[in-house]
Amino acid sequence: MSYRTNPDRILDNIDRARNRDAESARYRVERQAMGRELDTNVPDSDATTPERLKRIFGALEQAYTKAAQRSELGRLAARFQAVGDIHHHHARGDVSVSIQYLDHERFDDVGLSPFEIRPEQIAEAKKETRTSRADVNALKVLRKELRTGVLAAYEKLEPRIRDAIRDRADIGHVQVQVTVDLRPAE
Repeated sequence: MSYRTNPDRILDNIDRARNRDAESARYRVERQAMGRELDTNVPDSDATTPERLKRIFGALEQAYTKAAQRSELGRLAARFQAVGDIHHHHARGDVSVSIQYLDHERFDDVGLSPFEIRPEQIAEAKKETRTSRADVNALKVLRKELRTGVLAAYEKLEPRIRDAIRDRADIGHVQVQVTVDLRPAE
């Protein structure tokens, strides 16, 4: 087999090109998918703490849904074309949840939940989706990790959210932002 048509050599060149793209400044911007929700409905002055907590969690659900539906998430999944084929490639990422109280002087509450995607997870998703397209399988795994990460970050944030409710920081506009960041792990 010649040097030019050797399949291993071709795959190595493709991987090197992807790694160069990953290191470029253009990719740093495209390695995130984000969803943002602004809740402008001010709760009643006699609203209970659980009702006000449900309001913030509802905004979080909306932001999560927007992040899961973004086209940027599909672009992140497209980065996994070779993950299922090459055993040593995997990725690490973070899901962050930021709650901003726009009508109060309180600082933003930010929760972070790290995750890791391995080729075994892609293989499991391949069994469920019954397709060999790595990007489709990676999208399924990414959405699952996004959901798990949002719930884990919310659990970390819940005591601080309760403090904000005690300070009445949630009376007014509340913005929730969900961001998933994905980077290759070496």
